[in-house]
Amino acid sequence: MNIAVIGTGYVGLVSGACFAELGNKVHCVDVDTRKIENLKQGILPIYEPGLEEIVKRTHGQTLLFTTSLAESLEKCEIAFIAVGTPMGEDGSADLQYVEAVAKQIAENMSTDGLIVVDKSTVPVGTADKVRKIISDILENNNKDLDFDVVSNPEFLKEGAAIKDFMAPDRVVIGAEKPESFKKMRYLYSAILKKCDRIIEMDVRSAEMTKYAANSMLATKISFMNEMANICEKVGADINQVRLGIGSDSRIGYQFIYPGIGYGGSCFPKDVRALIKTASDNGYEPKILQKVEEVNEKQKTVLLEKIRNKYSKNLTGRIFAVWGLSFKPGTDDMREAPSIPIIQSLVFSGAKVQVYDPQAMIEAREHYLKNLSGVEYAESKYDALNKADALLLLTEWKIFRSPDFFEIENRLKEKIIFDGRNQYNVEDLEERGFEYHRIGVISAE
Repeated sequence: MNIAVIGTGYVGLVSGACFAELGNKVHCVDVDTRKIENLKQGILPIYEPGLEEIVKRTHGQTLLFTTSLAESLEKCEIAFIAVGTPMGEDGSADLQYVEAVAKQIAENMSTDGLIVVDKSTVPVGTADKVRKIISDILENNNKDLDFDVVSNPEFLKEGAAIKDFMAPDRVVIGAEKPESFKKMRYLYSAILKKCDRIIEMDVRSAEMTKYAANSMLATKISFMNEMANICEKVGADINQVRLGIGSDSRIGYQFIYPGIGYGGSCFPKDVRALIKTASDNGYEPKILQKVEEVNEKQKTVLLEKIRNKYSKNLTGRIFAVWGLSFKPGTDDMREAPSIPIIQSLVFSGAKVQVYDPQAMIEAREHYLKNLSGVEYAESKYDALNKADALLLLTEWKIFRSPDFFEIENRLKEKIIFDGRNQYNVEDLEERGFEYHRIGVISAE
C-alpha cells in the first residue's frame, strides 16, 4: 500500500519504518528540514533498539523521507497523523499540530478515498475535529472528494517498540465506514497472519482506549509505590509483598515493581489529559488525581532517604548516579525521576557524577543543561570516583550485575541508594554495604 506518515518523532518514525519493512511504500513527512536531511543520512533523532537497522535497510527502497506533504499524498491510500500532542499548561493535550496537519491534508488532497488516521494520542472527539477541518476546507475549495477519519492509537513501549509493532497484543481501529475497517485490516494483515488481534470499535471508544490503557498502567505503578511507602511505616518488605500479590493471576507481575515514580512521554501526559477531559465534561476523576499526586511525591522518596542519612546537610557531598533516562532501553528523559533528584541534590550543595548508556547527550544538551555541579562520566565506574554514595535511578541491564569490589574501591563509603530495588540485600550486607531501598526499612 502507499502510505504517508506525517511526523517523524517516536511514533511516526517507528511506525513508518515498520510499515516499510513489511513492503509498503511509505513517505515519512516532517516540516523539520534538518531532521529529514539527517534521516536521509541515516542519523536518527531517537534511540530505539533495532530501528536504525530497519531505516538503513529500507531507506530509498520502500521508505522515503520528505518535507513535501503534497508529494506524499499523490498516490496515498492512508495518511497517518503522528505529530506531537504536547501537554498544555492546564494539562490538556495541545492539538495545534494535529489541526495544522489536517488543514494541510485537505489543501493537498487530490484523489477520492483517502483514509486519514489519528495515530497520535489524542483526546476523545479529536477525529470529529479533524473531519470537520478537512470537510470545511474541501468545501471552500470546491473539491468533492470522499475521505474518512480513523482512530488507530499506538501501544508502543519505548525500548521494545519494534517488537510491539511487529507482534502486537492488539491493534485497535476506530472507524465508522465498513470500507475503512476493511482497508485498515488489510494494512495490518501482514503482521497478524497467525491470529486476529484487531479490535474494531467506534472512533471515540478507540480514542478513549489509549488513555484508559495508559492510565490503568500508571495506576498500578502508583498503587504499588503507595504500598511500598506503607511497608516502610509498618516494617514490611514490599519486595516480598510483590511476590505474594503478583502470583495472583488476576493481578500478575507486570507494573507492580516499586520505584521512584513513572516518567516518559506517555503516562504523565495521558493521565493529566484524561483528568482534564473528565473535568471538562463535569466529572471529578478522584482516582486519577491521586495517581498523579502519588507519582509526583514518589520522585522525592529516594531524596528524603539521602537527606536523612546525611542529617539534611548535603553541602560538599559527591553522589554517583547510574541512570538518567526514565526507563532502560531509551534515551528519553521526559519527566524522568532523575531530573528532580539531580536538581535537588545540586541545589542542596552537592556534586553529582552521572552515567547513562544512552541519555548522556539528552541530559547535557537539554534536561540538565547549564546545571552546575553535574559531571558526565565516561563509564559507570568512573562515575563512582570519590563519591560518598551510589544512586541507582534507572535499571539498565549493565547496572544489574556490577563488580562490587570495583564499587567498593571507588566510593568513599560503601553506601548504595537503590531506586529500583535491583540488588540482593544479603549479598550486599555480607560485603559490608549500607543498602537503602524502596519499600523496606534500611538497616544502617
